[in-house]
Amino acid sequence: MAFGLGVLRLPSRDFWSMTPRELFCAAEGVYGVAPGAPSRAALEDLMRQFPDSQGST
Repeated sequence: MAFGLGVLRLPSRDFWSMTPRELFCAAEGVYGVAPGAPSRAALEDLMRQFPDSQGST
Protein backbone atom coordinates (compact mmCIF):
# COMPACT_ATOMS: atom_id res chain seq x y z
CA MET A 1 0.00 0.00 0.00
CA ALA A 2 2.83 2.39 0.83
CA PHE A 3 4.26 1.87 -2.65
CA GLY A 4 0.99 2.29 -4.51
CA LEU A 5 -0.42 5.15 -2.51
CA GLY A 6 2.82 6.81 -1.40
CA VAL A 7 5.40 6.26 -4.13
CA LEU A 8 3.10 6.04 -7.14
CA ARG A 9 0.64 8.49 -5.55
CA LEU A 10 -2.32 6.58 -6.94
CA PRO A 11 -5.83 7.45 -5.86
CA SER A 12 -7.13 4.67 -3.60
CA ARG A 13 -9.72 3.69 -6.22
CA ASP A 14 -6.96 3.08 -8.80
CA PHE A 15 -4.70 1.28 -6.35
CA TRP A 16 -7.39 -1.17 -5.25
CA SER A 17 -8.40 -1.89 -8.85
CA MET A 18 -4.84 -2.86 -9.87
CA THR A 19 -3.98 -6.50 -10.43
CA PRO A 20 -0.92 -7.92 -8.68
CA ARG A 21 0.79 -8.10 -12.08
CA GLU A 22 0.15 -4.40 -12.72
CA LEU A 23 1.56 -3.51 -9.31
CA PHE A 24 4.60 -5.72 -9.95
CA CYS A 25 5.23 -4.05 -13.33
CA ALA A 26 4.89 -0.61 -11.76
CA ALA A 27 7.47 -1.58 -9.12
CA GLU A 28 9.87 -2.77 -11.83
CA GLY A 29 9.38 0.54 -13.61
CA VAL A 30 10.37 2.45 -10.50
CA TYR A 31 13.03 0.18 -8.98
CA GLY A 32 14.27 -1.77 -12.00
CA VAL A 33 14.28 -5.50 -12.59
CA ALA A 34 15.32 -7.54 -9.56
CA PRO A 35 18.41 -9.69 -10.07
CA GLY A 36 17.89 -13.42 -10.32
CA ALA A 37 19.04 -15.98 -7.79
CA PRO A 38 22.78 -16.69 -7.73
CA SER A 39 24.06 -19.71 -9.61
CA ARG A 40 25.05 -22.79 -7.64
CA ALA A 41 28.74 -22.01 -8.27
CA ALA A 42 28.32 -18.43 -7.03
CA LEU A 43 26.49 -19.66 -3.93
CA GLU A 44 29.22 -22.21 -3.18
CA ASP A 45 31.86 -19.49 -3.62
CA LEU A 46 30.03 -17.27 -1.13
CA MET A 47 29.75 -20.18 1.29
CA ARG A 48 33.54 -20.67 1.09
CA GLN A 49 34.17 -16.95 1.61
CA PHE A 50 31.73 -16.64 4.51
CA PRO A 51 31.46 -20.00 6.29
CA ASP A 52 29.05 -20.48 9.16
CA SER A 53 30.90 -20.38 12.45
CA GLN A 54 30.99 -23.60 14.42
CA GLY A 55 28.37 -23.83 17.12
CA SER A 56 26.20 -21.02 15.80
CA THR A 57 22.44 -21.45 15.82
